[in-house]
Amino acid sequence: VAEEFGFETEFVSAEVVEAIQADEEEDKEEDLVPRAPIVTVMGHVDHGKTSLLDNIRKTNVIAGEAGGITQHIGSYNVQLPSGRRITFLDTPGHEAFTAMRARGAQATDIAIIIIASDDKVMPQTKEAINHAAAAGVPIVFAFNKIDVQGADPNKIREQLAAMNYLVEDWGGKYQCQEISAKKGIGVNELLEKVLLEADMLDLKANPNRRAQGLIIESSLDKGRGYVSNILVHNGTLHVGDIILAGKYYGRVKAMFNERNQSLKATGAGPSVPATILGFNGAPSAGDTFNVLESEQEARDIATRRTQLQREQGFRTQKMLSLDEIGRRIAIGNFQELNLIIKGDMDGSVEALSAEIEKLSTEEIGVNVIHRGVGQISESDVVLAEASQAVIIGFQVRPSAIARKNAEQQGVEIRTYSIIYDAIADVKSAMEGMLSPEIKEVVTASLDVQQTFTIGKVGTIAGCLVKEGKIKRTDKVRVIRDGIVIHSGELESLKRFKDDVKEVALGLDCGLNIKGFNDLHEGDVIESYEEIEVKKTL
Repeated sequence: VAEEFGFETEFVSAEVVEAIQADEEEDKEEDLVPRAPIVTVMGHVDHGKTSLLDNIRKTNVIAGEAGGITQHIGSYNVQLPSGRRITFLDTPGHEAFTAMRARGAQATDIAIIIIASDDKVMPQTKEAINHAAAAGVPIVFAFNKIDVQGADPNKIREQLAAMNYLVEDWGGKYQCQEISAKKGIGVNELLEKVLLEADMLDLKANPNRRAQGLIIESSLDKGRGYVSNILVHNGTLHVGDIILAGKYYGRVKAMFNERNQSLKATGAGPSVPATILGFNGAPSAGDTFNVLESEQEARDIATRRTQLQREQGFRTQKMLSLDEIGRRIAIGNFQELNLIIKGDMDGSVEALSAEIEKLSTEEIGVNVIHRGVGQISESDVVLAEASQAVIIGFQVRPSAIARKNAEQQGVEIRTYSIIYDAIADVKSAMEGMLSPEIKEVVTASLDVQQTFTIGKVGTIAGCLVKEGKIKRTDKVRVIRDGIVIHSGELESLKRFKDDVKEVALGLDCGLNIKGFNDLHEGDVIESYEEIEVKKTL
């Protein structure tokens, strides 16, 4: 349309990366030096990823994770006895962390896929293998728990062969190693195989240039401000550099390694993970960061990205169309559940949001209207009240004022430390919102033996209970020659002259039906009750 009117259209990429890449010059061959490989450990939950890293690093991480499952991406730089270094990324194993895991595979040179020998190749293991294959990353298989009773590494080799992943022992191209992460058996051999893969990749970088790399995680620390875990891919990052990631920028105020030792003197070179302070917000996990010359330039690009994101937000916001209203009326009882999600780490918030949005069904739409990093604040409560949303906090708590405001406004705040619990609770809340199904249960069948007409009362039927037990509160149907001629309620139920609550099988009773007198001998009366059955998703 623009061309027809003689206008030229110019597309702005949401990333606005071009502005940065224009400055990037190619590295000369003589400037490049070998760098440590970045290795991701992937695999199913509980198959021993963190135990393997614990063994390599001789620390204990699992003890500090909620429920013994890793919910964050960690990064560690390890020096081996030979003097060579490897940088490890630990990605969570549970399926909710697909987004985070996919990022792990994107950031890495080599993937170790760990599989427990006493188990089988799980769906998440397959997914991890697919992520690594899609990213074109060499894979080394580690068969863990070989010291456990019932361990059968050959069964795992067989299952991998069925998936077209033949290991070297069986004449394939994938290296594998049997290990016990707890006892440290075979771990050194595994690392040697990883280094062999690294040598084949011939990994090099130029440490004498402006740094660029990846944001692994970011969080808000009450005392220190926004803290970001980063991994440098090329160049060296120094304290005082001006960095830009996504729509956030800042000057590196301080920089630490994973053991909390300052890197001020040395800086962070290629393949070195570091924790930095200085961003003016929490960049998304998976964003790339670049070092720019001036703060002005960083601010300009950040502002442009913010505007584009806002623009995209407006464009993608779903307005209620007539078709949508029609669809909701057709369903009859469409409901919406609005949520605000706050977490301690950006990666966790994103993983949780993605899982929860997947729960949407025909009858209930789940909308995550806001998500962010840091404690639950008053502004979250104000937003929740305005949009009638529930606030979900993952590893974070509300501030004192926010809690007080929430109580006054009647805003619900739920806090969790394990992602499964949060997902299960949202699911059960949705089930509670579904309108229950009404189900009929037949309670008794009676034969009409005789009928009497009494002045003001109407027709009374003398009946015999043939099946079940009839209750005074039941509803009844009158059936004549197999056809239902009336449905209604009981006016009274008697045995001899006494009113009774119920009459059991094989006993006589007298009854009359509200507003219906056309009862004949030989009619069948069926009694039933309606019960509500809770719908499930």
